[in-house]
Amino acid sequence: MSIVERKGRGHPDTLADHLAEELSRTYSAHTLRRFGAVLHHNFDKLALLGGASEVRYGSGRMTAPVTVLVNGRAAHSCGREAIAVEELVESVVRRFFDERLPALAQHLRIVFNITENPSPGAVITDDGDCERGRWFAPRSTDDLRERRTLLANDTSLGTGWAPEADMEGLVRLLADTFSEAGRFASAHPWCGSDVKVMGYFDGAAGDIVLCVPQKSPYVDSRAAYLANTEAVLAECHRLARLRMPEVPLDIRLNARDLPERDELYLTYTGSSIESGDEGVVGRGNRVNGLITPLRPMNIEGANGKNPVYHVGKLYNLAATRLARRLHEETGDYAEVHLVSTTGQRLDRPRILVRLASAHAQHDKIQALVTEMLEGFPALTEELVTDGVELS
Repeated sequence: MSIVERKGRGHPDTLADHLAEELSRTYSAHTLRRFGAVLHHNFDKLALLGGASEVRYGSGRMTAPVTVLVNGRAAHSCGREAIAVEELVESVVRRFFDERLPALAQHLRIVFNITENPSPGAVITDDGDCERGRWFAPRSTDDLRERRTLLANDTSLGTGWAPEADMEGLVRLLADTFSEAGRFASAHPWCGSDVKVMGYFDGAAGDIVLCVPQKSPYVDSRAAYLANTEAVLAECHRLARLRMPEVPLDIRLNARDLPERDELYLTYTGSSIESGDEGVVGRGNRVNGLITPLRPMNIEGANGKNPVYHVGKLYNLAATRLARRLHEETGDYAEVHLVSTTGQRLDRPRILVRLASAHAQHDKIQALVTEMLEGFPALTEELVTDGVELS
């Protein structure tokens, strides 16, 4: 039995996730270059508020901007050196939309809600302010406690499992085929990126519901829109035959369409963020790129969190990768849960590993777990430098 969902690259929640992560990555790289350390920050509460648009066959336009609420915290200085945080953030936001939704790039309103407020626990005494109170206003990188001992920022958990079921893989493939810049999108410029796919499989038959928008400047009539939907459905059936050839599947596209009333998933930009819809970090795909309610998962919004010590990011990524390694080692289902304790060492979580294989070799499993625990500094470096996509 499988129930699985994936939101494509132009879905408002995915946009919020990826923008928040790009802000964290850029800020981390910037402070690492200037000061030799990633300064404290978090952009994982970012939100997007939909604008307004007019859509016509063959044309369209924005009538109100999309609002980008940059909520979070970031150090604005290190010692006497100031960091132009708002300028840095604005450049990332505009570059992101110019690449992801070019038609929106000139229709943005950016609202900055970025503070330097420390978390609770900074008690001021007659001896002066405490180190914790300087975390977002460090005198130097010596004020960053994690430079001495890497500690978990929160009591939280990370979860991972492997392998994907057939329906999970098919849903991922469909969402990516229509929302990413690949063969289909190149051949069909009317295809928008605000794609959403829901799959259901009961062990014998399956049901897939897709939403795939079209971009109005490339669609000059109702008939053209309907012809384009046939192209999408044909590609869906082709991919389904490749991935699940023996399974009867009912595939439905844009189920809310009422063509006789011209109520269609026709957009100007290719995303519903142009017209009323909102996007919030953490509401979309999990770190493994899927939403799977019948699988173990948690609700952490990993994107935009500090890559040095935020367990909601590091543990989910580490658990997912470890589960895949364990699956490769045993050839069977593997599940990993990592549970932190706030303020305690990041590399000493409580660990639960569940394996379906009855023949797993304990020493090999332990070696993989130890390798994961020793890998957090390298994982941070990878997140900052390599652009790992978390959803």
